[in-house]
Amino acid sequence: MKRAFTVDAVIDRPARDVWRVLTDWERAPRWMQGVESMYAESGTRVGSTIIFHARGKTRTSEIADLDEGRSITLVTIQGGVTARYVYRLEPLDGDARTRARLTADLATTGFPWTLLAPLIRLAVRRTDAGQIHALRTAAENAQA
Repeated sequence: MKRAFTVDAVIDRPARDVWRVLTDWERAPRWMQGVESMYAESGTRVGSTIIFHARGKTRTSEIADLDEGRSITLVTIQGGVTARYVYRLEPLDGDARTRARLTADLATTGFPWTLLAPLIRLAVRRTDAGQIHALRTAAENAQA
């Protein structure tokens, strides 16, 4: 896999509050650009499928890895493109604040995906790199 981007932000909320916003799938469209609806088939656990409607299409992600309250890895496969999004939360200042980091990696297979890989990474960076800043706003505005 090749890195599309890594972005982080410091959020003025405890990690548990940020985690609650991050994994509230039904409310995620409020801060995930381009996502119109989202839900988890069987909760927030490894192997669970996240179904979301974005840009006019229904798509799925799988929770591939989970460290409750600290990190979650979502993997989406579409055609010859596999995207891995890793969200990590790090408590700061005795958990008064949280550093949130999103890393997106992409792998492509077959024609034309491999040829288009640089453009796909650029598109992902443009559409998804703002998620952490939007998460920051949503978490800081959420009720405790």
